[in-house]
Amino acid sequence: MWNLIPFVPRGTVYGTLLNHRSALDALGDQVNTAPYKVPPKSPILYIKPRNTVVGHGALVQVPTEVQELEIGATLGVVVGRTACNVSVSEALSYVAGYTVVNDISVPHASFYRPSMRFKCRDGFCPVGPAMMARDFVSNPDALEITVALDGIIVHRSNTAGLVRPVAQLLADVTEFMTLHPGDVLSVGVAAGAPRARAGQRVSISIEGVGQLDNTLIAEEQI
Repeated sequence: MWNLIPFVPRGTVYGTLLNHRSALDALGDQVNTAPYKVPPKSPILYIKPRNTVVGHGALVQVPTEVQELEIGATLGVVVGRTACNVSVSEALSYVAGYTVVNDISVPHASFYRPSMRFKCRDGFCPVGPAMMARDFVSNPDALEITVALDGIIVHRSNTAGLVRPVAQLLADVTEFMTLHPGDVLSVGVAAGAPRARAGQRVSISIEGVGQLDNTLIAEEQI
């Protein structure tokens, strides 16, 4: 289909923490305790570096010291042109399209400051397999996301639950940093992200965007 464009990230992949209401609600009163004492007032970003990015069908290693990985199904917003201090009303015009992102982590309890050791292992950011052009996604803030393990759906969420919808997130991020063509901004993972073990096939589907499949394998199998 000409509206579905093969896609491999060429820019920086950014993750966004606590941008799904369910994830924020799951923390309960923790957001009101030290050191921050209030819920986040601006986007909390982190980088998934180049070593983490793999494509559709790639094998993802489960480190020897852990039994399972957290599967972070999320929508990836692909930047189409240089975006700096954009308005909410114009933000979507800077989007080239949308893709599926699996923001994999070693399970951990910390938040606000995600550990690179937990989130930046090799292969911990499958992306793809394609980008759906912006004009063919009528509303990026109303997309169902499902996660299946070995063909069985284990988690459902929806971008309707975002604290900052896509346009607002882009406006807030570009207020303090420039996004470049090819960058991917993932919008955030919902609460209850499922966990998977070596040997399981992970499939993430986003309504109207695509399906991303990867298989987990034990590190010692490589």
